[in-house]
Amino acid sequence: MPPRLNKRQQRELEELEALNSAKPTSSLDEISEDEDIPGPSQRRGGGTFSNFLAPEDSEEDEAEQEEEKAPKSRKSKKKKKKPTEGAAVDAPTSKEPAKTTRTSTPVPPVRNEKKALKKARAKEKKAANDELDQVLAELSIQYPASQKISQATTGKQSLADLLSVSLQHLDGEAEMRRFFGSRVVTANRTEQSSSRKKVPAVKSHLTRPQPTWWAAKGREGLSLRPLSDEETEAKLKRHGWTPMQEKWWTVEYSKKYKSMTKAFMDTVLSGDPQGFWDLLGTLPWHADTLLQISEVYRHREEHAQAVDFIDRALFTYERSFIGSFNFTTGLNRLDFDHVENRPFFLALHRQVTDLQRRGCVRTAFEFSRLMYSIDPWNDPHGALLHLDFLAIKAGMQQWLVDVYDIFAERRASGSVGQDTRLNPSVLPGWAYARALALRVSEDATKEKDHTKSTNALKEALHDFPSVVPLLADKLDVSLPANIRAHRDFKIETDAYSLSLPVGTLHLLSHLYVQRSLPLWKEHATWFTSTATEAFSTLPSSLPVTERRKSFLFQFENQNLRYSVYRHIMVLETSYRRLFSFIPRQVLEAKSLACDPLPPPTSINEYDAQFFHSVDDLYSPRVRSRRQRANDERRLAQFIPDAAFRQQLQAFFDAHPHFAERFPGGILQFAQMAGQLPPDVLEDLMLVEAVNAAPGAMPGGLDNMQDDNDDNLVEVDFIPAPVQAAPAPAQQRQQAVAEADSEEEEEEEEEEEEDQEEEEYISASYFLLPRTRGPMPRVLRNILGRFWGRNAQAEESSSEDEAPLDNTGVD
Repeated sequence: MPPRLNKRQQRELEELEALNSAKPTSSLDEISEDEDIPGPSQRRGGGTFSNFLAPEDSEEDEAEQEEEKAPKSRKSKKKKKKPTEGAAVDAPTSKEPAKTTRTSTPVPPVRNEKKALKKARAKEKKAANDELDQVLAELSIQYPASQKISQATTGKQSLADLLSVSLQHLDGEAEMRRFFGSRVVTANRTEQSSSRKKVPAVKSHLTRPQPTWWAAKGREGLSLRPLSDEETEAKLKRHGWTPMQEKWWTVEYSKKYKSMTKAFMDTVLSGDPQGFWDLLGTLPWHADTLLQISEVYRHREEHAQAVDFIDRALFTYERSFIGSFNFTTGLNRLDFDHVENRPFFLALHRQVTDLQRRGCVRTAFEFSRLMYSIDPWNDPHGALLHLDFLAIKAGMQQWLVDVYDIFAERRASGSVGQDTRLNPSVLPGWAYARALALRVSEDATKEKDHTKSTNALKEALHDFPSVVPLLADKLDVSLPANIRAHRDFKIETDAYSLSLPVGTLHLLSHLYVQRSLPLWKEHATWFTSTATEAFSTLPSSLPVTERRKSFLFQFENQNLRYSVYRHIMVLETSYRRLFSFIPRQVLEAKSLACDPLPPPTSINEYDAQFFHSVDDLYSPRVRSRRQRANDERRLAQFIPDAAFRQQLQAFFDAHPHFAERFPGGILQFAQMAGQLPPDVLEDLMLVEAVNAAPGAMPGGLDNMQDDNDDNLVEVDFIPAPVQAAPAPAQQRQQAVAEADSEEEEEEEEEEEEDQEEEEYISASYFLLPRTRGPMPRVLRNILGRFWGRNAQAEESSSEDEAPLDNTGVD
């Protein structure tokens, strides 16, 4: 039998065979002319393994592979290749020993052929790249929108390029794995998901779908559409913007999703957290409900669960973007004026906040850039207020400098007075962050000349002196006395005596210092020396620079101020003391956690007009036959007794006003009854039973005034003589006074709550019509089933009570 070859030898022989079959003449030309190697012998050698290798050589190579694992063994293997390959070529001509000893191995030609193949592949790849560049150039000529998005000079990145999101950096778990290792990150999650049923993986750029999530079907009631030309024109007119080459989109709700949102708002106004879980049972991918549950977990400091529900909300919206909305172009915008889009902004903002809490600064930067790119002109949730810190923290300081330069050139062109789009180059945090970014870049390249960064810091100090005393106090450095005593360096703690733009300036100064303090600790000396040099001589009042004028002009716009206020309100727990800079009328305005501070240019809100002609989620018209069957099955699991279920259904049918309090029907009542205190539940049911008569007033007072109604039992608390004439007026007044005194003594003796409740139940019973006499027994039965009371005990307790006379008095 021919010897068995190892994998390395088989691979080498296959390469030799392919090269010899492709170019049989090239290898022969390179061999010496003195050697006479016939062609047929080579063809036979290329066809069978036995002609290429001797048994001794194969055994020797196998031993080398098993024993030699160090890097030095590679050299020895390469040296032993030559006799092996020589023997493989000379095996067919073993009858001519003189020729076999002189025959050289074909290894050099093989190496040359490999190099030639590599060069050919490189040329093909280069040609393919050239073709791709040519196609992109043609597309840029046909669609010049991306070339006109900014006024950046040639050779620099455009604004669209700077706003394009890197999808690979949207994974927070990947960043945590780089720091802590995959075992640490996945250990807890593996334990939680090991007992759950695995579901097929779903692709997502914004989240990492978990096996514990509900199955996603379609787009779950959300769809995306572009704004029409009329809508886009109306938006530009509302905001006072000039047209630009960009595309605006908005999300739309389906009828079912709208009815779910209506039920969600009812639950929010009711203040019942359990109601959110009931809503998820109907539509598990409702973004507002998911975000509200996330807030519940966050207040409980259960951050892992809070993050999970934020991811689900992001995943819900991402599915509606499939096929139309792209994060990587930097040209797509989402209209914040539509209430349907605001949950996505809110989910992004909370995701950024939580990523910073976990230390995933690179991922937090990418999500902030995404939040900024979908509405850079209003920045409704203040993404720029995150980016001035995260860009330097994540090592993206060059990105910050590039964005700053683009907008600074735009401001210098004189278009600021005509366009109210937000300009980051006029923000105090970005001015200081740019100087710090230049300094960090100089330190990274070990440059000794810090003139550029120092000049940038001096400009920031003159433009926004309100940051100087705040940052100096946080860094615990001393400033000259002339700076401390100057009125332009006064620290403001509220904005009650300031104009709205100036108050916003001081608010942003406090916010930047509080967030970016760790970045300045290493540069405290540089900051102190630069500030001392910049303000060596101070006039009585610092001049207002052009950049500060631009800031005050921009923040005359109410929309931009609301963006800053909204940013602080979402971060309520961390920046609560900054609420003093928010106007009182803004804080007192109606605002919900699901839609914090709607913009002044809002088109719609969650109000009666938005839910006009929307059916109730729990109405029988909306609920399908399958949903009603599921409710009956769940009710049967909760209340196994069929007779009791019928009794409860009869009570609901007889009291429609009571049923209206529970839109989920008997199932919702059964779920909540176990959580209500017994006295509250008794009061609800007894009052409804009292008011159940047709046209009855509360307490049955109108029935008492009806003399023709024979179904009432009159209650007379004044004892009357049986066989006597009516008493005189004085005797009757005396009897009434005695009765009143007796009643007062009884009320003083009966001070405990249980006895008062018994009197209330007895009085309610006497006011009921006679046709509804058995109702209290029904109520007691229902309450006994819920609270574990024994019916016989109730009957015995009722028998122990004092007997009643014909008038119903003890």
